[in-house]
Amino acid sequence: MASIVFEVRGKLAEVRLNRPAALNAIDAEMDAALARAWARIDSDPDIQLAVLTGAGDRAFCAGADISNPPAGEDGRSFGGGLTGIGGRLIPLQKPLIAAVHGHVLGLGFELAMCADILIAADDTQFRLPEARAGFIDHCGVVHRAIRQLPHHVALAMIMASEPLDAARALQFGLVNETAPMADLAAATERWSEKLLACAPLVSQGGKQAAMLGLEYGLRDALERRYPLIDAYAATEDCVEAASAWKEKRVPRWRGR
Repeated sequence: MASIVFEVRGKLAEVRLNRPAALNAIDAEMDAALARAWARIDSDPDIQLAVLTGAGDRAFCAGADISNPPAGEDGRSFGGGLTGIGGRLIPLQKPLIAAVHGHVLGLGFELAMCADILIAADDTQFRLPEARAGFIDHCGVVHRAIRQLPHHVALAMIMASEPLDAARALQFGLVNETAPMADLAAATERWSEKLLACAPLVSQGGKQAAMLGLEYGLRDALERRYPLIDAYAATEDCVEAASAWKEKRVPRWRGR
């Protein structure tokens, strides 16, 4: 059985963690498969949106598989890449929705926090088990948690392995929406439609500027130039935006 399932439907690519018997824990094989998936998504101009999900009823992802942990040399789920754990950060350029449920632990929590839009089933439990289990390594998840959650909430998770349920995650702004598990797919579809209705190159340019700008103070962020925004003026979609506005019609985005 493949460790992930990769499916393209029109402009959307779904990446599904597919080790339900192991609670979708990430091993070396899954790590490498995720690397290939993210690379394909970013390199294919016909893919405008990625959706990350987990197979099975019990967990989105229980973290790294301790029996066969990802080493990170080639992958982009651990040791660098999409999550930036213990290595260089290679962020996904395309918008990413994560739809999570059940246990979302450790590295799985970090994968969830990498998403641009995060939807959680109402049974979701986010947790960092490191302190209770007594191990810690290149723990990039703590850097994301302290940036995406209130200070004391994040430290309670980091230092005491305090769980965070879906309702509180929504309260703290970590997730965009919660839904009953039976409605999770429908909620994901609604968010997908919202994103696909937008100019894809504008969404990508805005994402790049927002994320890179966080590395600077406001004055410097305002003064910087951002490559994807600068490149947009020469695209077909930029011309289409002007034509659609003039003709009072819905634009037809091509992502080019």
